Amino acid sequence: MKSLCFSSLLVLLLSFASSPVTAADLTTDIRFSASEASIIRDFFERQGSSQNPGKKGNRQLPPGIAKNLGRGKPLPPGIAKQALPNDLLSRLPPVPVGYERTIVDSKVLLVEVATQVIHDILTDIVFK
Repeated sequence: MKSLCFSSLLVLLLSFASSPVTAADLTTDIRFSASEASIIRDFFERQGSSQNPGKKGNRQLPPGIAKNLGRGKPLPPGIAKQALPNDLLSRLPPVPVGYERTIVDSKVLLVEVATQVIHDILTDIVFK
């Protein structure tokens, strides 16, 4: 009986191993939650320009690069990113392992660290 169970389990495992795994199988839908978006928007509305990371000499991105900031696309290499203020980070829940929140051109992005792929964008958050 034990050998029959083991054989069945082995056949099952081999059938899964032989089927190809695609990138779509491995991806999950990582996004800002409604509460995270609310906390981020409220923070920058209350802080105004006094804590505005977008005011520290950042120029707007060139139109071609700005157009390519999209969900599912990688961040362009060398793009200027800014960390969220510590006061804001302390109010937010931790991001999933392997992800980071960052500010780029008045947008708050949720980016996968290893691939730099953008998983979500909150637009017009950082006031200019």
